Order: sequence, then C-alpha cells, then structure tokens
Amino acid sequence: MSLFHISSPGDFAPLFSLLDNCDLQRTNRGQFSSIRSFSPRFDFRESDDAYYLDGELPGISQENIDIEFSDHQTLVIKGRSERESQETNANDTPQDQEGQEGQDETSDVARTGEKSVNKSKNNKHRYWASERSVGQFHRAFSFPGRVDQNNVRASLKNGILSVVVPKDAVSGTKKITIE
Repeated sequence: MSLFHISSPGDFAPLFSLLDNCDLQRTNRGQFSSIRSFSPRFDFRESDDAYYLDGELPGISQENIDIEFSDHQTLVIKGRSERESQETNANDTPQDQEGQEGQDETSDVARTGEKSVNKSKNNKHRYWASERSVGQFHRAFSFPGRVDQNNVRASLKNGILSVVVPKDAVSGTKKITIE
C-alpha cells in the first residue's frame, strides 16, 4: 500500500508554484524590500507545432507588459501592476461624503456633536484587506527545443495574456556540402 497517492500530473502544480515563489524570493532578496512583486499564474501547453502560454493578468494594461527572448529558448514576460487610488476616504461614512460635496474647496469642516473637526484633502486610505497582486512581476519560460522567435504572437483579452510560440521547423540536422 502506498503512502502517497498521485491521481494526475496536475497534482504537482502547487509544488511547482512553491518552487517558483522560492526562486522569486531568492532573486529579490538583494533588492529593496519596498518593491512589491508577484508571480502571475500561467498555463503552459504544447502541440505538435507550437507552445501555448495563457496567463492571468487582470487589470494590467498592454503597455505595462514586456515580452522578450533572453536567449534562443527562453521567453521572459515581465511588467507591473499598479493600484489606482480612490477619491473617497475609507473612514468617511456616506453622510460625511454627502456633506462634503456642497462645501468650499479650500476648507472642509464637519460638525460632530459639539466638536468641529478639520478634514484635510490628503487623508491616506486605510485598507481593511489588500488581496490584489500589485507591483512588478517576472516569469521566464524555457522551451525544450528551438522556437521560431520571428513568428511569436501575443494577445491580451479579458485579463488573459495568450502567447503562441511556434516550434522551429528546422530542428533536424543540416547537411553542409563541401565545395
């Protein structure tokens, strides 16, 4: 009787993700700790004539994504995700927000009981939960064989980055004639 039961090759996905995260932590150790980074999730599949990468990049615009080859067989996808700032303060109640609309732009004063409280326009938001992935990301994919770098296609639709990397048709040996 086996102690470990493996039902499908997909069971290794959490292990690979853990290894990716460890590698990312190791490479970022020498950088500033204030720079946030994350590793987007990708599906990586192969057909007879191409490799297909489908990655989750929700809310990231095409201008913030770079795709390049670092060598003949390694594709690097990197970029950044930014959090858009909100105009309302997380501490404001709906009544506070309504009361501020009609007031003068130079000074906001709200009455609470018998106290008057000055509210500044530069209040920082206080997050109750920050679960979105923001910061810089970097993924590298190494292909087992030669690829056709000139015909790689990429598209971004509904937060999914799809990259098609054709295999190099000339993967066999090349005979050279002697003159």
